[in-house]
Amino acid sequence: MTSHDNGPDRAHQRPEGVSHTTVEALGSLSKALETTERARGHLYSFHQLTGTADLELDRAVELLREAGHPEWAETVRTQILGRNVIPGHWTFQIVEAYDHTYYEPFREFERAAVEELAEGHDHLYEAEMKEARRTAGHPDHTARPGTTPGPGARAEEHNRTDRARESRKEGP
Repeated sequence: MTSHDNGPDRAHQRPEGVSHTTVEALGSLSKALETTERARGHLYSFHQLTGTADLELDRAVELLREAGHPEWAETVRTQILGRNVIPGHWTFQIVEAYDHTYYEPFREFERAAVEELAEGHDHLYEAEMKEARRTAGHPDHTARPGTTPGPGARAEEHNRTDRARESRKEGP
């Protein structure tokens, strides 16, 4: 059984007294954190790819010996295998330093800002953008999972969209 579409759930509604500029600022902060999440993922890719390459060097050393090139095998084993990627660091140490120095403090700061400035309501900017972009009455443009466009939804949606546009211009 589904209920009629009446906009976003309470967790995605702007708390009273929170201005549009605050919502926009929190959205920008969230976007920056999401970009940092992606950078962190690339850092883990770097970590795993470098580790995979280093492990493949074991095979190269073995094959060089088997092919009759013991001096090359020994050079790869002593000069490249297990080498630091930057002075004093393997990739896991870079990941750890990034997490402790940048990522974890940033994540904690973003969470604290959302808690203090928006009563813990996440993704308000995106929720308001979704409301402004939904097509009223369209079954694939409902506000929440498990809802259906209700009777008169089109007129109600136009009013909501107009209010959302106005609030972005003026703020509360």
